[in-house]
Amino acid sequence: MKLLVTGGAGFIGSNFIHYLMKQRPGWKIVNFDALTYAGNPANLTAADDNPDYRFVKGDISNVDEVEQVFASGFDYAVNFAAESHVDRSLYDPGLFFKTNVVGTQILLEQAKKSGVRRFLHVSTDEVYGSLGSDGYFSEESPLAPSSPYAASKASADLICGAYHKTYGFPVIVTRAGNNYGPYQFPEKLIPFFVTKAIRDESLPLYGDGLNVRDWLYVEDHCDGLLTVLEGGTDGGFYNIGGGNEMTNIEITNRILEILGKPKSLITPVKDRPGHDRRYALDCSKIKMELGWEPRTDFADGLVRTAKWYLANEKWWRDILDGAYLEFYEKHYREEDNNRERL
Repeated sequence: MKLLVTGGAGFIGSNFIHYLMKQRPGWKIVNFDALTYAGNPANLTAADDNPDYRFVKGDISNVDEVEQVFASGFDYAVNFAAESHVDRSLYDPGLFFKTNVVGTQILLEQAKKSGVRRFLHVSTDEVYGSLGSDGYFSEESPLAPSSPYAASKASADLICGAYHKTYGFPVIVTRAGNNYGPYQFPEKLIPFFVTKAIRDESLPLYGDGLNVRDWLYVEDHCDGLLTVLEGGTDGGFYNIGGGNEMTNIEITNRILEILGKPKSLITPVKDRPGHDRRYALDCSKIKMELGWEPRTDFADGLVRTAKWYLANEKWWRDILDGAYLEFYEKHYREEDNNRERL
């Protein structure tokens, strides 16, 4: 089996490659990644000596580069490549639509031309928008994205559906809850707060901290993706959630407790624009059709994640000394000086 993984140097993509090497030894894996700020070759140093793994630097929004990589032929393609940070999308929405929408269409077209047997597009629960205090999003829920990031992902989902309906192309879309675990770029909530708490820095918590997310350990997500890739229905959409609804303030308090840090580090700040209140997924479809369920208890997964960041301090300090700080200085630091403290 020969597999193309786009965005495989990022958080979920690199974990998926590690997972495949354990679960499907002998599969040939090509990792196609542009190595933007969140794509880190250090995520895959353990794969460097694997003869079944190859890295190709390239951008999914570049037609020539995509054509070249597909020329070698693949059985499967899994698309993780995306701009993914909501806050960044507020400042540079054009980049998100270029990568997440145009890039996805270019991938689909080349995959179709080259005869890929199945294309798996990895999306997000944020395409559904905000949910009230009750109920769950199913695969049939209407799309109502709130941020430029979510809108770009929703657009890509629709393009995937159109390629199946129009051309009969074998594409599947998955929508996952908030992931956490090793190798997550330290701009997302859990690694952001873990690394700040380790350094005894204040934790800027948006609004009242009562926004709710469904948390999914990244290895469980990888297991769900492989399950869908091998057994899902072409043209189908599958929710993949962890069944762990948690408010941001609960997450923050747990992180501080695990690390033995005081709650005085929490600094409430003005909420960001378009901040969805709650996400929660109905995952009965993937359970009933494919028998998949998450296996990681959230409390255990959060401890494992915090311990990973403690044990891999050089990994995240190298990141904080580089690209992220440049963005932070340009946008967040300026806002921090003007941000209303609650």
